[in-house]
Amino acid sequence: MTPGSSTGLAGDDYHVEGDDTEIIALLDGHWYDAVAALLKRANSARGDLEYARELATAAKRVLDLDAEDFGMIASGFDAPWAKRLAQSCFPHEPRDPERGALGSLVPLYELMLEVIDLRALRHEPLQIVVTAHLIGEYLCQLAWESVLGHGGDPLRMDETVGERWGTDDPECPHSSALQATARRALNACGGDRVGYTAYLDRFHSRLGDALAVCAMNHETVGAGERPDVGETCPTPCSWAVRGSVGERRDLDARVRLALLYVDSPIVSLRHHAPVGHFFGVPSVAEISDAWVRTWERLTAPWNDGSNPLLVEGAPKEFPVGEALPGMAALVSAVAGRRVGPGNVIRSIGEDIGRALGRTVVDEAS
Repeated sequence: MTPGSSTGLAGDDYHVEGDDTEIIALLDGHWYDAVAALLKRANSARGDLEYARELATAAKRVLDLDAEDFGMIASGFDAPWAKRLAQSCFPHEPRDPERGALGSLVPLYELMLEVIDLRALRHEPLQIVVTAHLIGEYLCQLAWESVLGHGGDPLRMDETVGERWGTDDPECPHSSALQATARRALNACGGDRVGYTAYLDRFHSRLGDALAVCAMNHETVGAGERPDVGETCPTPCSWAVRGSVGERRDLDARVRLALLYVDSPIVSLRHHAPVGHFFGVPSVAEISDAWVRTWERLTAPWNDGSNPLLVEGAPKEFPVGEALPGMAALVSAVAGRRVGPGNVIRSIGEDIGRALGRTVVDEAS
Protein backbone atom coordinates (compact mmCIF):
# COMPACT_ATOMS: atom_id res chain seq x y z
CA MET A 1 0.00 0.00 0.00
CA THR A 2 1.53 3.30 -1.05
CA PRO A 3 1.60 6.46 1.12
CA GLY A 4 -1.42 8.66 0.52
CA SER A 5 -3.63 5.81 -0.63
CA SER A 6 -5.56 3.30 1.42
CA THR A 7 -8.12 0.57 1.30
CA GLY A 8 -11.63 1.16 2.66
CA LEU A 9 -15.03 -0.40 2.89
CA ALA A 10 -18.39 1.06 1.91
CA GLY A 11 -21.34 -1.17 2.71
CA ASP A 12 -20.42 -4.59 1.33
CA ASP A 13 -18.33 -3.34 -1.59
CA TYR A 14 -14.56 -3.28 -1.33
CA HIS A 15 -13.03 -0.29 -3.04
CA VAL A 16 -10.16 2.21 -2.94
CA GLU A 17 -10.48 5.80 -1.79
CA GLY A 18 -7.53 8.17 -1.87
CA ASP A 19 -8.42 9.87 1.46
CA ASP A 20 -9.76 6.86 3.33
CA THR A 21 -7.20 5.88 5.97
CA GLU A 22 -9.39 3.51 7.96
CA ILE A 23 -7.50 0.28 7.35
CA ILE A 24 -4.10 1.97 7.62
CA ALA A 25 -5.09 3.49 10.98
CA LEU A 26 -6.28 0.12 12.26
CA LEU A 27 -3.08 -1.62 11.16
CA ASP A 28 -0.93 1.13 12.68
CA GLY A 29 -2.80 0.63 15.95
CA HIS A 30 -2.52 -3.17 15.71
CA TRP A 31 -6.30 -3.57 15.73
CA TYR A 32 -6.19 -6.80 13.79
CA ASP A 33 -9.58 -7.95 15.09
CA ALA A 34 -11.21 -4.87 13.58
CA VAL A 35 -9.30 -5.33 10.31
CA ALA A 36 -10.52 -8.93 10.10
CA ALA A 37 -14.11 -7.82 10.76
CA LEU A 38 -13.97 -5.12 8.10
CA LEU A 39 -12.50 -7.47 5.53
CA LYS A 40 -15.15 -10.06 6.35
CA ARG A 41 -17.82 -7.45 5.64
CA ALA A 42 -16.31 -6.92 2.21
CA ASN A 43 -17.84 -10.28 1.22
CA SER A 44 -15.44 -10.56 -1.69
CA ALA A 45 -14.43 -13.78 -3.40
CA ARG A 46 -11.12 -12.28 -4.43
CA GLY A 47 -8.27 -14.34 -3.10
CA ASP A 48 -6.07 -11.42 -2.10
CA LEU A 49 -8.73 -9.98 0.19
CA GLU A 50 -9.42 -13.38 1.71
CA TYR A 51 -5.70 -13.86 2.38
CA ALA A 52 -5.50 -10.48 4.11
CA ARG A 53 -8.48 -11.44 6.28
CA GLU A 54 -6.86 -14.77 7.20
CA LEU A 55 -3.69 -12.93 8.18
CA ALA A 56 -5.65 -10.46 10.32
CA THR A 57 -7.47 -13.32 12.06
CA ALA A 58 -4.14 -15.04 12.73
CA ALA A 59 -2.66 -11.82 14.15
CA LYS A 60 -5.62 -11.44 16.51
CA ARG A 61 -5.23 -14.99 17.81
CA VAL A 62 -1.49 -14.57 18.32
CA LEU A 63 -2.06 -11.27 20.14
CA ASP A 64 -4.52 -13.12 22.38
CA LEU A 65 -1.69 -15.60 23.14
CA ASP A 66 -3.81 -18.49 21.92
CA ALA A 67 -0.71 -20.66 22.37
CA GLU A 68 -2.52 -23.98 22.11
CA ASP A 69 -3.15 -23.27 18.44
CA PHE A 70 0.10 -21.51 17.50
CA GLY A 71 1.26 -24.57 15.58
CA MET A 72 -1.96 -24.83 13.61
CA ILE A 73 -1.93 -21.09 12.86
CA ALA A 74 1.70 -21.24 11.71
CA SER A 75 1.06 -24.23 9.45
CA GLY A 76 -1.36 -22.15 7.38
CA PHE A 77 1.26 -19.65 6.22
CA ASP A 78 4.57 -19.78 4.39
CA ALA A 79 6.43 -16.88 5.98
CA PRO A 80 9.47 -16.43 8.25
CA TRP A 81 7.26 -15.33 11.14
CA ALA A 82 5.30 -18.60 10.93
CA LYS A 83 8.38 -20.64 11.82
CA ARG A 84 9.08 -18.43 14.85
CA LEU A 85 5.46 -18.72 15.92
CA ALA A 86 5.63 -22.52 15.70
CA GLN A 87 8.68 -22.40 17.98
CA SER A 88 6.52 -20.63 20.59
CA CYS A 89 3.94 -23.43 20.66
CA PHE A 90 3.69 -26.29 23.15
CA PRO A 91 3.56 -29.47 21.02
CA HIS A 92 0.20 -31.25 20.88
CA GLU A 93 1.69 -34.74 20.88
CA PRO A 94 3.90 -36.02 23.72
CA ARG A 95 6.67 -37.20 21.41
CA ASP A 96 6.31 -34.67 18.61
CA PRO A 97 9.78 -34.19 17.05
CA GLU A 98 9.18 -30.43 16.99
CA ARG A 99 9.47 -29.52 20.68
CA GLY A 100 8.58 -25.82 20.42
CA ALA A 101 8.44 -24.06 23.79
CA LEU A 102 9.45 -27.28 25.54
CA GLY A 103 12.71 -27.17 23.60
CA SER A 104 13.31 -23.48 24.32
CA LEU A 105 11.17 -20.86 26.05
CA VAL A 106 13.00 -17.97 24.39
CA PRO A 107 10.68 -17.61 21.35
CA LEU A 108 7.63 -17.64 23.63
CA TYR A 109 9.16 -14.97 25.87
CA GLU A 110 10.04 -12.83 22.85
CA LEU A 111 6.41 -13.09 21.79
CA MET A 112 5.09 -12.19 25.25
CA LEU A 113 7.37 -9.15 25.37
CA GLU A 114 6.01 -8.09 21.98
CA VAL A 115 2.42 -8.65 23.12
CA ILE A 116 2.78 -6.58 26.28
CA ASP A 117 4.09 -3.62 24.25
CA LEU A 118 1.31 -3.92 21.66
CA ARG A 119 -1.31 -4.13 24.39
CA ALA A 120 0.03 -0.86 25.74
CA LEU A 121 -0.23 0.74 22.29
CA ARG A 122 -3.85 -0.44 22.16
CA HIS A 123 -4.48 1.09 25.62
CA GLU A 124 -5.58 -2.21 27.17
CA PRO A 125 -4.45 -2.09 30.82
CA LEU A 126 -6.08 -5.37 31.86
CA GLN A 127 -4.30 -7.26 29.07
CA ILE A 128 -0.99 -5.71 30.13
CA VAL A 129 -1.54 -7.11 33.62
CA VAL A 130 -2.58 -10.52 32.28
CA THR A 131 0.54 -10.74 30.09
CA ALA A 132 2.79 -9.58 32.92
CA HIS A 133 1.34 -12.42 34.99
CA LEU A 134 1.97 -14.94 32.19
CA ILE A 135 5.60 -13.83 31.98
CA GLY A 136 6.03 -15.11 35.54
CA GLU A 137 4.54 -18.54 34.78
CA TYR A 138 7.68 -20.13 33.31
CA LEU A 139 10.34 -17.69 34.46
CA CYS A 140 12.12 -20.18 36.74
CA GLN A 141 12.19 -22.70 33.89
CA LEU A 142 13.68 -20.01 31.67
CA ALA A 143 16.46 -19.60 34.25
CA TRP A 144 17.10 -23.36 34.22
CA GLU A 145 17.10 -23.60 30.41
CA SER A 146 20.80 -22.70 30.16
CA VAL A 147 21.59 -25.65 32.47
CA LEU A 148 19.07 -28.22 31.24
CA GLY A 149 19.63 -27.49 27.57
CA HIS A 150 15.86 -27.23 27.05
CA GLY A 151 12.84 -25.42 28.47
CA GLY A 152 11.78 -28.12 30.93
CA ASP A 153 10.87 -30.69 28.28
CA PRO A 154 9.40 -33.74 30.09
CA LEU A 155 10.73 -35.91 27.26
CA ARG A 156 14.27 -35.05 28.39
CA MET A 157 14.00 -34.33 32.12
CA ASP A 158 15.44 -37.73 33.06
CA GLU A 159 18.70 -36.74 31.36
CA THR A 160 19.39 -34.34 34.24
CA VAL A 161 17.36 -35.08 37.36
CA GLY A 162 17.36 -38.20 39.53
CA GLU A 163 17.82 -39.50 43.06
CA ARG A 164 15.11 -37.94 45.27
CA TRP A 165 13.46 -36.02 42.40
CA GLY A 166 9.80 -37.03 42.18
CA THR A 167 9.91 -39.29 45.24
CA ASP A 168 8.35 -38.92 48.69
CA ASP A 169 11.74 -39.12 50.41
CA PRO A 170 11.41 -37.08 53.64
CA GLU A 171 14.80 -35.47 53.01
CA CYS A 172 13.43 -33.79 49.88
CA PRO A 173 12.02 -30.36 50.76
CA HIS A 174 9.49 -30.42 47.91
CA SER A 175 5.88 -30.11 49.03
CA SER A 176 3.48 -32.90 48.06
CA ALA A 177 2.26 -30.79 45.14
CA LEU A 178 5.81 -30.26 43.87
CA GLN A 179 6.65 -33.95 44.37
CA ALA A 180 3.66 -34.80 42.20
CA THR A 181 4.79 -32.27 39.60
CA ALA A 182 8.34 -33.66 39.60
CA ARG A 183 7.05 -37.21 39.22
CA ARG A 184 4.66 -36.29 36.39
CA ALA A 185 7.43 -34.41 34.59
CA LEU A 186 9.35 -37.68 34.28
CA ASN A 187 6.41 -39.63 32.88
CA ALA A 188 4.31 -37.10 30.95
CA CYS A 189 5.66 -38.04 27.53
CA GLY A 190 5.66 -41.78 28.12
CA GLY A 191 1.92 -42.22 27.74
CA ASP A 192 -0.91 -41.06 25.52
CA ARG A 193 -1.96 -37.59 24.45
CA VAL A 194 -4.66 -37.35 27.14
CA GLY A 195 -2.17 -37.80 29.97
CA TYR A 196 0.35 -35.49 28.35
CA THR A 197 -2.28 -32.76 27.88
CA ALA A 198 -3.36 -33.15 31.50
CA TYR A 199 0.27 -32.66 32.54
CA LEU A 200 0.56 -29.44 30.51
CA ASP A 201 -2.73 -28.12 31.87
CA ARG A 202 -2.18 -28.87 35.54
CA PHE A 203 1.49 -29.44 36.28
CA HIS A 204 3.92 -27.94 33.79
CA SER A 205 3.66 -24.37 35.09
CA ARG A 206 4.75 -25.67 38.53
CA LEU A 207 7.84 -27.42 37.20
CA GLY A 208 9.84 -24.21 37.57
CA ASP A 209 8.87 -24.03 41.25
CA ALA A 210 10.22 -27.55 41.82
CA LEU A 211 13.44 -26.79 39.98
CA ALA A 212 13.82 -23.52 41.90
CA VAL A 213 14.03 -25.37 45.22
CA CYS A 214 16.80 -27.56 43.80
CA ALA A 215 18.73 -24.54 42.51
CA MET A 216 18.62 -22.76 45.88
CA ASN A 217 20.55 -25.33 47.86
CA HIS A 218 22.73 -24.86 50.92
CA GLU A 219 25.87 -26.17 49.27
CA THR A 220 25.74 -23.29 46.81
CA VAL A 221 24.61 -20.20 48.76
CA GLY A 222 24.73 -19.59 52.48
CA ALA A 223 21.97 -18.15 54.63
CA GLY A 224 21.61 -14.37 54.46
CA GLU A 225 23.73 -13.89 51.34
CA ARG A 226 20.75 -13.32 49.08
CA PRO A 227 17.03 -12.49 49.39
CA ASP A 228 14.85 -15.11 51.05
CA VAL A 229 12.37 -15.96 48.32
CA GLY A 230 11.05 -19.37 49.30
CA GLU A 231 11.89 -22.96 50.11
CA THR A 232 15.54 -24.01 49.80
CA CYS A 233 17.19 -27.43 49.86
CA PRO A 234 19.52 -28.27 52.78
CA THR A 235 20.54 -31.68 51.37
CA PRO A 236 20.74 -31.37 47.59
CA CYS A 237 20.90 -34.34 45.24
CA SER A 238 24.22 -34.73 43.46
CA TRP A 239 22.68 -33.75 40.08
CA ALA A 240 21.68 -30.36 41.55
CA VAL A 241 25.26 -29.49 42.50
CA ARG A 242 26.99 -30.42 39.26
CA GLY A 243 29.21 -27.83 37.69
CA SER A 244 31.42 -25.23 39.27
CA VAL A 245 30.39 -23.21 42.29
CA GLY A 246 30.36 -20.13 40.08
CA GLU A 247 27.92 -21.72 37.64
CA ARG A 248 25.64 -22.86 40.44
CA ARG A 249 25.69 -19.46 42.13
CA ASP A 250 24.81 -17.86 38.81
CA LEU A 251 21.79 -20.17 38.42
CA ASP A 252 20.76 -19.53 42.03
CA ALA A 253 20.85 -15.77 41.43
CA ARG A 254 18.75 -15.97 38.27
CA VAL A 255 16.19 -18.23 39.95
CA ARG A 256 15.91 -15.88 42.95
CA LEU A 257 15.40 -12.93 40.62
CA ALA A 258 12.63 -14.86 38.85
CA LEU A 259 10.93 -15.63 42.17
CA LEU A 260 11.17 -12.00 43.24
CA TYR A 261 9.21 -11.12 40.12
CA VAL A 262 6.65 -13.88 40.63
CA ASP A 263 5.88 -12.45 44.08
CA SER A 264 5.93 -8.81 42.91
CA PRO A 265 3.23 -6.10 42.94
CA ILE A 266 2.74 -6.22 39.15
CA VAL A 267 1.97 -9.95 39.26
CA SER A 268 -0.17 -9.58 42.39
CA LEU A 269 -2.21 -6.97 40.55
CA ARG A 270 -3.58 -9.76 38.33
CA HIS A 271 -4.98 -11.57 41.35
CA HIS A 272 -6.86 -8.41 42.33
CA ALA A 273 -8.32 -7.85 38.85
CA PRO A 274 -11.10 -10.46 38.59
CA VAL A 275 -13.04 -8.45 35.99
CA GLY A 276 -16.53 -8.77 37.36
CA HIS A 277 -19.23 -6.80 39.12
CA PHE A 278 -18.03 -3.67 37.25
CA PHE A 279 -14.91 -3.44 39.41
CA GLY A 280 -11.36 -4.76 39.39
CA VAL A 281 -10.01 -3.49 36.06
CA PRO A 282 -6.68 -1.80 36.91
CA SER A 283 -6.06 1.74 35.77
CA VAL A 284 -2.93 2.89 33.96
CA ALA A 285 -1.89 4.71 37.15
CA GLU A 286 -2.27 1.52 39.22
CA ILE A 287 -0.20 -0.45 36.73
CA SER A 288 2.51 2.21 36.67
CA ASP A 289 2.65 2.30 40.45
CA ALA A 290 2.78 -1.50 40.67
CA TRP A 291 5.59 -1.65 38.11
CA VAL A 292 7.62 1.05 39.87
CA ARG A 293 7.35 -0.86 43.15
CA THR A 294 8.20 -4.10 41.34
CA TRP A 295 11.26 -2.57 39.69
CA GLU A 296 12.45 -1.16 43.01
CA ARG A 297 12.22 -4.63 44.51
CA LEU A 298 13.92 -6.29 41.55
CA THR A 299 16.82 -3.85 41.57
CA ALA A 300 17.45 -3.71 45.31
CA PRO A 301 21.09 -4.61 46.12
CA TRP A 302 21.78 -8.07 47.54
CA ASN A 303 24.11 -8.67 50.46
CA ASP A 304 26.67 -10.48 48.31
CA GLY A 305 26.34 -8.00 45.41
CA SER A 306 25.09 -10.65 42.98
CA ASN A 307 21.73 -9.23 41.81
CA PRO A 308 21.77 -10.10 38.07
CA LEU A 309 20.16 -6.75 37.24
CA LEU A 310 22.98 -4.85 38.93
CA VAL A 311 26.11 -6.83 38.13
CA GLU A 312 28.62 -5.64 35.57
CA GLY A 313 27.31 -6.19 32.06
CA ALA A 314 23.63 -6.00 33.03
CA PRO A 315 21.49 -3.98 30.56
CA LYS A 316 21.51 -0.26 31.34
CA GLU A 317 19.25 0.89 28.50
CA PHE A 318 15.76 -0.32 27.71
CA PRO A 319 14.10 -0.78 24.29
CA VAL A 320 12.41 2.38 23.00
CA GLY A 321 8.68 2.31 23.65
CA GLU A 322 8.80 -0.54 26.16
CA ALA A 323 5.47 -0.62 28.00
CA LEU A 324 7.05 -1.65 31.31
CA PRO A 325 10.60 -0.25 31.14
CA GLY A 326 13.05 -2.92 32.21
CA MET A 327 10.85 -5.95 31.51
CA ALA A 328 13.09 -7.19 28.68
CA ALA A 329 16.14 -6.57 30.90
CA LEU A 330 14.54 -8.71 33.61
CA VAL A 331 13.78 -11.56 31.21
CA SER A 332 17.31 -11.33 29.78
CA ALA A 333 18.88 -11.38 33.24
CA VAL A 334 16.87 -14.44 34.26
CA ALA A 335 17.63 -16.24 30.99
CA GLY A 336 21.32 -15.41 31.15
CA ARG A 337 21.16 -14.19 27.56
CA ARG A 338 19.68 -11.30 25.64
CA VAL A 339 15.92 -11.68 25.11
CA GLY A 340 13.98 -8.78 23.60
CA PRO A 341 10.54 -8.18 22.12
CA GLY A 342 9.96 -10.32 19.03
CA ASN A 343 8.52 -9.28 15.71
CA VAL A 344 5.98 -11.99 14.92
CA ILE A 345 2.79 -9.94 15.20
CA ARG A 346 4.25 -6.85 13.56
CA SER A 347 5.46 -9.06 10.69
CA ILE A 348 1.94 -10.41 10.21
CA GLY A 349 0.70 -6.80 10.11
CA GLU A 350 3.25 -5.98 7.43
CA ASP A 351 2.04 -8.96 5.40
CA ILE A 352 -1.54 -7.71 5.71
CA GLY A 353 -0.45 -4.32 4.37
CA ARG A 354 1.33 -5.98 1.47
CA ALA A 355 -1.72 -8.10 0.67
CA LEU A 356 -3.96 -5.04 0.63
CA GLY A 357 -1.34 -3.11 -1.33
CA ARG A 358 -1.61 -5.66 -4.11
CA THR A 359 -5.34 -4.99 -4.21
CA VAL A 360 -4.70 -1.26 -4.68
CA VAL A 361 -2.35 -1.96 -7.58
CA ASP A 362 -4.80 -4.43 -9.17
CA GLU A 363 -7.76 -2.02 -9.07
CA ALA A 364 -5.67 0.91 -10.26
CA SER A 365 -4.45 -0.96 -13.35
